[in-house]
Parts: sequence; structure tokens; C-alpha cells
Amino acid sequence: MEASYRFISGTAASLAALAAPAGPLVACAAGCIAADFVAGIAASRAEARKTGQRWYFESCEAWRTVRKLALASTAIVMAGLLDGCLEGVVRLDLARIFAGFTCGVELWSFLENAATISDAPLFRLMRRYARRRIGKEAGR
Repeated sequence: MEASYRFISGTAASLAALAAPAGPLVACAAGCIAADFVAGIAASRAEARKTGQRWYFESCEAWRTVRKLALASTAIVMAGLLDGCLEGVVRLDLARIFAGFTCGVELWSFLENAATISDAPLFRLMRRYARRRIGKEAGR
């Protein structure tokens, strides 16, 4: 029995060690997702208040965010593993690209939520600027 505990704990520790280099990137993406989740809740509440409807929290939205976090974390860790395997051959930085893409999408969503919450012109301008800038970088 003790041998099986050693095997299981050793396997878990080795998998954690493989994923450890991507930890800061996963934490950054998780922070961006969490900030957007909170802003999304506030925007939903502000929208309901503007229309005079009753607001309530839906757990399906929370579970959707949990799934998004799990999938984004998995993608970043897998990209980090691929970066590590190809380290001597080519420098791809896929984990950073995935984390950056995730944070960029969450920033866009946060700006949309902030514009809904505050109705401030600053957030609408920032959203328009980001849309133009992304279009220019994408070659549109």
C-alpha cells in the first residue's frame, strides 16, 4: 500500500513539475478572467437596473467561466510543455502567445463591461481605439 502511495505522489509531483514553468502565465490569465467575470456581473446588474428588470445571479455563467479558465489554463500549460520540448530547436514562446491572447480577449470584454457599467466616454473611446488598432495589426 505504501508503494502505491509513493507511486501516486511521485507521479503527481512530476506532472506538477512539468507544468510549473507555465504557472505565472496561468496565474496572469486567471487574474484577467476573474477581473472580467466580476465586471461582467456588475455590467449585467447595471443593464438590468437600466431596463427596470429584476437582476439575479445565474450559476451557469459562473460555470462557463470555470470551464473557460480550465481550458485556457490547459492550453497555456500544453503550450509551455511544447516550448520546453522544442527549446533547443526553435524558440516559439507559444505559452506567452496563448496567455497574451487570453488576456487580450479578456481586456476587450472588460472594456465592453466597463462601458456598460459606467457609460463613461473614456471606455467607449478605449474600446473604439482597441478595435481600430486590432484591425490595423490584423491587416484590415
